[in-house]
Amino acid sequence: MRTLVIATVATVALVPVSPVDAASAGFDPRIVTFGETRQQIQNTPVLERPNRPLHVYGNTARRRHSRGSAKAVN
Repeated sequence: MRTLVIATVATVALVPVSPVDAASAGFDPRIVTFGETRQQIQNTPVLERPNRPLHVYGNTARRRHSRGSAKAVN
């Protein structure tokens, strides 16, 4: 089990991440924010906030809203 965890962590650490691609998809890599950024995010409606890691409720709400809107448009 320990070997599997170590192999997974090593693989994830070696995979290159392109922040330009993440930003263009509306993804904010910050998990915890402070100060003005936190206030700005809290003052933004949930459906208009960027997706963030570990923010399950907001990410799910935005995903369901966008998929529901896409179905209504098509």
